Amino acid sequence: MRHGPGRFVIVLHGHMPWVLHHGRWPHGEHWLLEAVTGVYLPLLGVIDELAGHGVPAGLTLGLTPVLLEQLRQPALMALVDAYLDDRLQRARADQADPSTARVAAHWEQELLALRDRWLAIDRDLVGSFAAHARAGRIELLSGFAAHGYAALTRHDRCIAAQLRVGLATSERHLGLRPSGIWLPECSFRPTGPWTPPLPGFGGEVLRPGVDRILEDNGVTHFVVDSHLFASARSEGVVEGGDSAAGFQKVGWEAANIEGHRGWRSVLEPHRVGTHGGPSNIVAFARHPDVSEQVWQADGGYPGDGRYLEFHRRKDGDGHRYWRVTDRKADLGDKQPYDPGAVPAATFSQAAHFAEIVRGRLRAHRAHTGRPGCVTAPFDAELFGHWWHEGPRFLRDLLLRLHADPEVQVRTASQVLREDPPDKVVWLPEGSWGAGGDHRVWLNEQTSWMWEALYRAEDRFLGLKWRLSRPGVPAAATERLTEAARALLLVQASDWPFVVRTGGAVDYGIRRFSGHLDDFDVLCNIAEDEAAGRSPSPALLAVRAAALARDPVFPGLQLSAWDGEG
Repeated sequence: MRHGPGRFVIVLHGHMPWVLHHGRWPHGEHWLLEAVTGVYLPLLGVIDELAGHGVPAGLTLGLTPVLLEQLRQPALMALVDAYLDDRLQRARADQADPSTARVAAHWEQELLALRDRWLAIDRDLVGSFAAHARAGRIELLSGFAAHGYAALTRHDRCIAAQLRVGLATSERHLGLRPSGIWLPECSFRPTGPWTPPLPGFGGEVLRPGVDRILEDNGVTHFVVDSHLFASARSEGVVEGGDSAAGFQKVGWEAANIEGHRGWRSVLEPHRVGTHGGPSNIVAFARHPDVSEQVWQADGGYPGDGRYLEFHRRKDGDGHRYWRVTDRKADLGDKQPYDPGAVPAATFSQAAHFAEIVRGRLRAHRAHTGRPGCVTAPFDAELFGHWWHEGPRFLRDLLLRLHADPEVQVRTASQVLREDPPDKVVWLPEGSWGAGGDHRVWLNEQTSWMWEALYRAEDRFLGLKWRLSRPGVPAAATERLTEAARALLLVQASDWPFVVRTGGAVDYGIRRFSGHLDDFDVLCNIAEDEAAGRSPSPALLAVRAAALARDPVFPGLQLSAWDGEG
């Protein structure tokens, strides 16, 4: 549809690495408990409230497969019960202190409402979000099983396995199979020659792009950062919505001349093609200056002096009682938080954000004669965890935009159905990390991790080939399947990320090394079983501990690693 209002797509990326049974505070299960109570329960409350007003939220919400696995664990549900009780006890105790009494009473009321919602949904966040998705109020995205970083992964079959296990896990938990995914860290690599970034792992090889692997497994859309669109190369146009019948090659020069089409504009999703061919997979690009209204360090909404200060707590991990005051002020100079000042802040900033969205859409129409699509992706944890008032801002924003005749709030899938993209482009390599490349994940602090990962991929695929021969005992294949789960977990992009950023260096190294050790032990057991040897009691003890600690991705099949590459 090349007429009518512009569209606004807000994408929230919900993710948490596997932290159950791996420490509590400050790193580990506490992360997940804060996410459940500070992000996902409030977000569900926003969707419920809008639905009560007859307004579909229109959110595109990614819930990574490893997050879904944790949200459905009975162990987590018991932890959330205890955590809410503990928070309530702290809030009640803090009311005895005159300096915190007023805000502590506010915390008590918020926590009681959260606990009521938690119990009302029978502790089933996943089922509640899925119900909203089936009703058409939101769209749910899948992702890679354990958030593996695609562009640096050594073998295409390992990329495909992360995706296949992820899609199957999402379908098992949600009762539906998402057609879109959040590509971990927005990490993308196109079809073409690839040289391992570390010495000792061979030379240049020709590899299919990440987009081809996604498309081959039924994915229709994903999100990239804006700089990939800025460096995109035109491949062609699609007329009539049919990429096969309606494809016409358009060269780079023609695309530059035909500026009215909106080539390489983040205000239109683009199909991703390769070497002049048509494509049915679509990339949405983050609109940088719209997103920066929230993200930017100076001037971003979460830094408003009226909002809750994230970095100052009472008694270590107690409640927060202070407001931002001034972003540059020392923590000791922060002033008391006033919940009563929040509604005016979120209302005015939602109005400001909506006006920016409207202005970008107007400008795009004036330049191209076409309705645009503003895509604003964020980490879900920003809304409620880092920015306590974020869910309220979301509610105010969505209510305002739904009432705006110039803007249609849409999920990504709705955009594709209503207005199929007509441009096909080649995208370069990159991520949404600092510098737009891979430096956050591969650097002098983490290169040893990637060396270990590449050797683990090689070992696993070699063992899979050897154990596929006739006559191999079934026990060996079962142990290799268990090793596959450990391989998925050790590939998580979270471990090099927290090492590089310094947020949890020791924890990241310990988690990476622990999963890698489990992987090697399980491979050793598989080799023993294949050779008819009895594994040692020490190895079997490690296996038992790993299975109890990481009961993730049940039903995983080694066929997920089948294919070329």
